[in-house]
This record gives sequence, C-alpha cells and structure tokens, in this order.
Amino acid sequence: MIEIGIIREEKERLIEGLKKKNVSEQQLASIEKIIIEDDKRKATQTNLDNLLFKMNTISDEIGGLFKTGKAHEANELKTQIASFKEESKVLESSLKESKDLLEDMIIQLPNVPHHSVPAGTKAEDNEVFKAWTGEMPELGESPLPHWELAEKYNIISFKYGVKLTGAGFPVYKGKGARLQRALINFFLDEATAAGYLEIQPPLVVNKESALATGQLPDKEGQMYHVTLDNFYLIPTAEVPVTNIFRDVIVNSSELPIKATAYTPCFRREAGSYGKDVRGLNRLHQFDKVEIVQIAHPLKSYEILEEMVAHVENLIKKLGLPYRILRLCGGDMSFTSALTYDFEVYSAAQQRWLEVSSVSNFETFQANRLKLRFRDEVEKKTTLAHTLNGSALALPRIVAALLENNQTEKGIKLPEVLVPFAGFEYID
Repeated sequence: MIEIGIIREEKERLIEGLKKKNVSEQQLASIEKIIIEDDKRKATQTNLDNLLFKMNTISDEIGGLFKTGKAHEANELKTQIASFKEESKVLESSLKESKDLLEDMIIQLPNVPHHSVPAGTKAEDNEVFKAWTGEMPELGESPLPHWELAEKYNIISFKYGVKLTGAGFPVYKGKGARLQRALINFFLDEATAAGYLEIQPPLVVNKESALATGQLPDKEGQMYHVTLDNFYLIPTAEVPVTNIFRDVIVNSSELPIKATAYTPCFRREAGSYGKDVRGLNRLHQFDKVEIVQIAHPLKSYEILEEMVAHVENLIKKLGLPYRILRLCGGDMSFTSALTYDFEVYSAAQQRWLEVSSVSNFETFQANRLKLRFRDEVEKKTTLAHTLNGSALALPRIVAALLENNQTEKGIKLPEVLVPFAGFEYID
C-alpha cells in the first residue's frame, strides 16, 4: 500500500510511475480524491483533538471547583462536558469512516515502479538484462518434450492427476518423485548456506495475511479460497513467511532478516489454456523454494542484486541456459517496484520458460504489514523494505532438465543433484 505521504508530497512522480503500470484513468483520478479525503480526515482529527483537549481542561477545572465548594458552577461545566462527549462520538465516527474510505481507495493502487523499470504493456516489452552467451543443447533431430519423456520413463503421470483432482495437478513417481525431493533439498541447502533461516510455514493463511502481502484484493480470483473457514491456500511461501513480521518493530541492527521456505504453491491460473500450458509448463499445484528478506531502505537495492546473483548461481550449477529480464511496467506484479525474471531454455520446446521472479517491494508490503524498524541511535521507527524471490520454482526447471539432458542412455542429471537424488540417470 502506497504511503499517504508519497501520495501527497510526490503526486506527479506517483502519477507518472503508475502510468508505466498502465493503470486506468479512473485509478489515476482517485489520487486527487484520496488527497481530498485525507484533508477531510486531518480536519476531523484536528477538531477531535481540540475537543478532547477542551474536555480535559474543563475536567481539571471541575475538580478545582468542587474542592473550593463551588458545586453549582462545577455541575454546569459537567453538563457542558456531556454535550462535548456526544460531539466527540460524532467526530470519532466520522474519523473512522474517513480512514476506512481512505484505505479502501489506497489499497486499490498498485506499487509505484522504480525509475529503471522500462515502459511497456506486455511480456514482449520486457528488457533483456542479461543474455545467455553459452551454447544451446544439441539434441539431434527429434528431441522429445518433457511430457513425452515423463511417460517414456514413467516418472510423472498427468492422467493420475486428472483422475485424482483435475488438470494441473501432476503425480510424480519413482525417480520423478526423487528428483523433486533432490531439487528441493539442493535449493534449501544453498539458501541456508547463504544465511537464510529455514522456515516451515502453514499452507493456508487468513485474509489478513493475504491482504498484507498484496494478494488481496488484486489476485483474489487466482487464489483457492477455503470458504467455510475464510482461509486461502498459499500461492507462494512469500505470504506466510513475510507475514511473520506483520505488526512487528525490529531493531535496525537485526537487518537484513533472511528467511527461506519450501512449500507447495496453489494457483487457480484461471483463463490459462493452449499449447504453452501443456505438461509442467503451467500448474495449479507446484513446489517452490522461496527466499525472503526484510531490509533497510538504503540497502534494499543492493540486497536485490545479491538475491538475483543467488538465483543465477543456482541455475548455473544446474547447467541450464538462462537469461534475466527486467520486467516492464505492464508485466510487473501489483505489489512490485522492480522485478527481475529468470527464464531457462527448453530445448525440445524451443522456448524460454520462466522459473523465478525476484522483486523489491520497497515499503508497499511493509505499509500494509505495519512492519517497521527502530533506529537504535535516534529511536525513530521507519517502514522497512521487503524483497522476495523464487529460488527456485520446480516445474519448469524439471521440464528443462528432462528435455535438455535427454541422451540415448537416458536423462543425465546435473552433477550437483546426484548426491541428493542417489542416481545419475533416469533410465
């Protein structure tokens, strides 16, 4: 949620930034309405504060009058206090109404993109930040796509998933299941070696948690909702892990705070169809290791680079061709200020597959979370910056590993995974 101070003091920068995210004219017009409503809130707050001060002053005066035997004058002032109390109730109700309306309007605005974010409306407008310079895998004349390899080696059943649940819920078997476990353990070990604290969070969260990290109201249609309990299945471990710090004030000496978690993730992916969603390309349930950092605002972009380097190192160790994109305004998430996407090359499909997003949200999530840090010298509290990244999401990594490493002998695992999997080939 954008800070009201930014809306008031940096209105022009805000409007220009939000235009990069292609927000509607109606949303842009709401910025002026927010300022007007905030003026109203301020005036109401001032009137209420003045009235409460007056009531406190009169209350002190009443006490003095009773002590000096002037009961009649004291009772007259008590009548005045009763009138002020009724007036304060009206002001408190008006203040609450104004605050609620303000939050309802502000919560609809996406985060302001960083100045380096390129303009654009679609994925094709993203900027290639770092291009692959190595050689692409050579697979011969008729390489198999991963869904055919999964059937050939009996490691993933898409039919079982449809039978048990529906499309987008694959069943991993034998060496396919062991490959999943190997990747998860490899990613977690790499994260903990980099100083991230491993967390095992719940897979469902309450509405407050989904609101705090920005999934609601923006992505409500993409989330699985447990209506009886009003819980939501998590679309990413970012949600429960970041919400650990909701309503928390940390000391500046504790920053940065680094956490990692493996979880299954659940996304409805409504409207997804066609050849690009076949096999593991787009799922409703998938495994992912997430990294999260809570950072000092002056250090967050340095930390973003560190997180990008961490994800890049994972993909390098897996030996997959990759490229890094800086997302344009129109392809960024609602909550992000700057996002780098990682794509790996799928040799049999001859296309790039997204496997990670690494983002800086600046104060956008922290403002919703009420997550602050205390300066230990000045004792002042300030909103922290939050960042997260996929390190990594498994399905398309598995797709690329299967396709790029197919040989006559079988599918050869990257050397780094062999100790975790316990085998060198899927055959």
